Amino acid sequence: MSLTRRDFLGAGAAVAAGAALARPAAAAITVVERAAPPAAAAGAARALPAVVASDNGIRGVAKAYEMLRQGADPLDAALAGVNIQELDPEDQSVGLGGLPNAEGVVQLDASCMHGPSKRAGSVAALEGIATPSLVAKAVMEHTDHIMLVGADAKRFALLMGFEEQNLLTEKSRQAWLRWRSRLNPDDAWLDPQDPPAPATPPRDGAKELTYDAHGVPHTYGTINMCAVDAKGDIGSVTTTSGLAWKIPGRIGDSPIIGAGQYCDNAVGAAGSTGRGEANIKVCGAFLAVEFMRQGMSPEQALIKVMERVLAMTEPRLLNERGRPYFDLQFYAIAKDGRVAGASAYEGTRYAVADAQGARHADAVYLFKATERPGASSASGLIPRR
Repeated sequence: MSLTRRDFLGAGAAVAAGAALARPAAAAITVVERAAPPAAAAGAARALPAVVASDNGIRGVAKAYEMLRQGADPLDAALAGVNIQELDPEDQSVGLGGLPNAEGVVQLDASCMHGPSKRAGSVAALEGIATPSLVAKAVMEHTDHIMLVGADAKRFALLMGFEEQNLLTEKSRQAWLRWRSRLNPDDAWLDPQDPPAPATPPRDGAKELTYDAHGVPHTYGTINMCAVDAKGDIGSVTTTSGLAWKIPGRIGDSPIIGAGQYCDNAVGAAGSTGRGEANIKVCGAFLAVEFMRQGMSPEQALIKVMERVLAMTEPRLLNERGRPYFDLQFYAIAKDGRVAGASAYEGTRYAVADAQGARHADAVYLFKATERPGASSASGLIPRR
């Protein structure tokens, strides 16, 4: 069925921050034509500029906000924010030191959009370059294309002057060896004799890394950041090392324009972290921006996207009560500076910076933390203990 704008607003208004909602029935989506910016929706506008990001972006939003105050372009500010994590070897969810694929090779993905120019760039399965977000911007600025992948993305980056380096740190290499040795008790790889690594989350990324019972880290990777400058211009970027121990060549949502991030200068921007396969099927970032165009607040829009994700999730990834075995988070910012974060489960935070400073805020959610199911054997799910 088609839903009217009144239907959307009525449904969205019923969502309060932290409210636990039942899994919705599937519904068709009607997207309005591009026109004037939407009328003011629920929630107070913030003083511009403003920046929103995943929780591991707390240092990044502070950097981006300061750049915006000094007149920087919103995409340049967001890129500078995520570069902090890309170049931090202690953050194993993105860039240098990111957890590798099943063969021990770090493969990175990123995409970005520039609201004022309506341009975008993306790279996927990029090896040997620590800042895929900047390579994505180079694709946007220097080519008529939007996405480059694999060895050709690397060749392009080198032509653009990016420096090749070994992205596999000793810390991540040891984690890969621990993971590899546990795959098959009957193979020639000996299980490690040292005690499991402590389940200590990475700095500024508490939700980005979890450990199984053997001390093996697992992550979906990723940092998303969206920025609005004092003029209301918008930029967005998502960058990741992807799912830990993935099949080589696997691409998640981060480099997919409209899934991992999306930006429309007349409305706002949105992005995601978590299980990319679940997001790709609903084009979540694009859908969030379209909901905001129809008058929803960022918070209402993200909850509706989360509902749509669950409606499109195959049964093997849900328990008997319809609760997902995976994590997925969304972040959004409206043109007037309103921000939000949303997740399937209670307990997720996101980073925001505006005139009140850089800080973490609690995301809205569909289900209480106590409703999270135990570990599943389904491929690509973060194990918990």
